[in-house]
Amino acid sequence: MIPLLMFAALFALVFAGIPVAFSMMIVAVAFGYAVFGDMLFLQLYGPLLHTASNFVLAAIPLFIFMGAVLERSGIAKRLFYALQIWLGGLPGGLALSTIAMCAIFAAASGVVGAVEIVVGLMAIPAMRAAGYKNDLIAGTICAGGSLGTIIPPSVIVVVYASIAQLSIGQLFAASILPGVLMVVFFVGYVLLRSLRRPEDAPVLPPEGRAIPMGRKLKITVTALVPPLLLIAMVLGSLLAGAASATEAAAVGAAGTLVLTLMFRELTFTMLREALGVTLRITAMIMLIVAGGTMFTSIFAVTGGGGLVRDTVEVIGYGNAGLITFLLLVVFFAGFVLDWVSIVLIFVPIFAPLVRSAGIDPVWFAMLVLVVIQTSYLTPPMAPSIFYLRSIAPKDMTYGHMYRGVLPFVAAQGLVLVALLLVPELATWLPSLLVGL
Repeated sequence: MIPLLMFAALFALVFAGIPVAFSMMIVAVAFGYAVFGDMLFLQLYGPLLHTASNFVLAAIPLFIFMGAVLERSGIAKRLFYALQIWLGGLPGGLALSTIAMCAIFAAASGVVGAVEIVVGLMAIPAMRAAGYKNDLIAGTICAGGSLGTIIPPSVIVVVYASIAQLSIGQLFAASILPGVLMVVFFVGYVLLRSLRRPEDAPVLPPEGRAIPMGRKLKITVTALVPPLLLIAMVLGSLLAGAASATEAAAVGAAGTLVLTLMFRELTFTMLREALGVTLRITAMIMLIVAGGTMFTSIFAVTGGGGLVRDTVEVIGYGNAGLITFLLLVVFFAGFVLDWVSIVLIFVPIFAPLVRSAGIDPVWFAMLVLVVIQTSYLTPPMAPSIFYLRSIAPKDMTYGHMYRGVLPFVAAQGLVLVALLLVPELATWLPSLLVGL
């Protein structure tokens, strides 16, 4: 009964308003002391030391720093303008530009909040001025921001790989095709809605995009080449085996500084703000990592793994039943927990079960990441909606936001189904680029 009581106590503390990191620590210490007494701290020492010695986690602040610098530079603004002049003439052109912008920016930063806020600050005024419906604006920005979960380099992938003891290079390679498919489904929904109901997403008038071809190409080159080079440096060095995850993240951080310096946007104030954001987000993540490590270590030694295994056996249906049960646990946990807590609590429990069942751990990781991505859009937690609320105008209500994200949650579900039916979407590129 101890593992069940631990989860009951954890959710009670979370609903009481205690931060997740402290909730996990309190539960771990309370139940651990009841079981181990004065030997508790020796029991917790090993897992905490192992986590603190994991150098892969050093990539997290570097990726966050990349996103923080890009957020405060003019790179994002130039990129959005370039996409707008090319896609603005299509049905739902501004929404398509927003999704493309989110995809590129996600691939250059890997931080969901940074992607959504930066793009939202530019896209909301542009789409409202063009006459877009509030629910489409909200859904597009929230869904586009969530792409930072699945499109590499993603901070979530770094944490997942370190906890599940998988290659970050393999997971980055595995997430490329699902990320592309996610963008395709998002774009497909926007196009279908814009064609069926043109009044929801008016086409930009020709005078708004009447720019000479020479100037258009110049804007495109100066806006697109820098972030694409940054992405190529980070992912290319990692997938080619020329750099570890931490080294690739360092290359990206250095490359971001070089780009801002080239465009004369590197100032002491901007650098100080970026470092402050990096410190706060990294401290938050690492505190949850510590709490999650303590919680799962006590959960495991008190029979948590056996509890999950017995539950799966009762359900039956073999590997299909196991995968369905584990994904449902992640999905419902996403209603109340953030992604760090989900990965830290459940991945250490799930990983041994997945390996012992002979399930490809890389494929399963992609399934979990897609389900975690839905947690950014599903209430009551829905971080993407709260990010948007912080920058949205007052007449864009929570009703608009929740209605707007529903079709995109359905698109995420389609990606999950595609991965379940065609595992090669997740396993082909890793075997080709990195090798399994």
